[in-house]
Amino acid sequence: MNVWMVASEMAPFSKVGGLGDVLGALPGALARLGCQVTVVIPHLPTMDRERFGIAPTGLEVGAGIDGSWRRARILEARGAGGVRVLLVDEPDYFGRPGLYGTSAGDYPDNPQRFAFFSYAALEAARRVAPRPQIVHSHDWQTGLVPLLVRAPEHYGANPEFATTRTVHTIHNLSYQGLFPAELLPALGVSWRHFTHLGLEFFGLGNFLKGGLVYAHALTTVSPTYAQEIQTPAYAWGLHGVLAERRGALYGILNGIDTELWDPATDRALAARFSANDLAPRGQNTRALRAELGLPEDGRPVVGLVNRLVEQKGIDLLLGLGDRLEGLGLQWAILGSGEARYEAAVADLAQRRPGTVAVRLGFDDGLARRIYGGSDLFCMPSLFEPCGLGQLIALRYGSLPVVRRTGGLADTVPDADLGGVGFPFDDATPGALADALTRARDHLETSAAAATRRRALGADFSWGSSARAYLGVYRSESLR
Repeated sequence: MNVWMVASEMAPFSKVGGLGDVLGALPGALARLGCQVTVVIPHLPTMDRERFGIAPTGLEVGAGIDGSWRRARILEARGAGGVRVLLVDEPDYFGRPGLYGTSAGDYPDNPQRFAFFSYAALEAARRVAPRPQIVHSHDWQTGLVPLLVRAPEHYGANPEFATTRTVHTIHNLSYQGLFPAELLPALGVSWRHFTHLGLEFFGLGNFLKGGLVYAHALTTVSPTYAQEIQTPAYAWGLHGVLAERRGALYGILNGIDTELWDPATDRALAARFSANDLAPRGQNTRALRAELGLPEDGRPVVGLVNRLVEQKGIDLLLGLGDRLEGLGLQWAILGSGEARYEAAVADLAQRRPGTVAVRLGFDDGLARRIYGGSDLFCMPSLFEPCGLGQLIALRYGSLPVVRRTGGLADTVPDADLGGVGFPFDDATPGALADALTRARDHLETSAAAATRRRALGADFSWGSSARAYLGVYRSESLR
């Protein structure tokens, strides 16, 4: 089966968030199942041509955007597992400091940039063999792709796409790619698509809605999130569209790269360990305390490695107030995000020395040491499409304390019922405090070691996820 994936980022070529991780792993897992996979991403000036073997193909493609004809070179490289990666090289659009914007905000011409990228990816698919049986697009940036494949004024009447089917994956529904309606002609899209059955969304255009309406099948990144986004509370205004398409909507859990994340081989750790040899793990806890200046006083260490934004439930942690000390826990926090949250957690560490240690920014080595040295891992998200942090924490034997939503609900069954973590329901500081207390008490029982071994033994590799995607490609929705 020939599968073309179109996405804005792909690790290790480029990565802003979890989308990059998914594209870095899923194509290789599909290739191992026998698919012939091509991934198309924008070419960025930060990409190391020598490291990735980036080379010209000699192919140029073009599209009319903003009333002018733009051209891009198509470059080629190889990703993990030998997957072919095509890069759309258009320096005016993608030769910029950031992929989506800067600290000042998103680039105002993002609609034009990603419309052009979508056209360029499909033009490459038309001209490079083997042509796709499946075009699999991801998130709002490529939401126009299913429309372009099906619309007769674009590729819908092209015999080379006559049997091509489209799949669109929602990684986070809160990012939709909204744009002023008057931009539609500049994007090369007919006004006939600007209806409530098309791109129109409360008077604006909506890239993501294009994917939801025009793709043959839809996927999102966990079974529970697939149900949640059909309700007003989680759908950001798109619940009606998604409820209508429920028969073609599939929830498939993301995986993690189990070679990249392996406590038995991870050189960032002070001591390596496995489910069969847990004893060295305690050395990592001691080393983590020493690195962060936390006293060696026997209190369990709670790790938090995340973006410091509202979605991640940081307000629940900050809302613990004076209860924080009474929980009998230490905190190792690593992250960056909104200035107000960065300031708040830094202030928390200053006011609670010996209890809270904070490092702002991102440090891959420290993240690994927090996963491998913390006793518990906190993810109190208000919503979480899938979540990777809890999967990595389980892989490293840190027991998650999570709010029961999206992928967190699907991956963290209750330790008191034979599971691996401590979920809670209400988005309140009190509910978080109760879950942390329950987790702390569990660590003092004879069952704790078995729970940690179960966590280390949980299988969240990409193999099962890839098989589920292959099932979608072969489903009735695509016939």
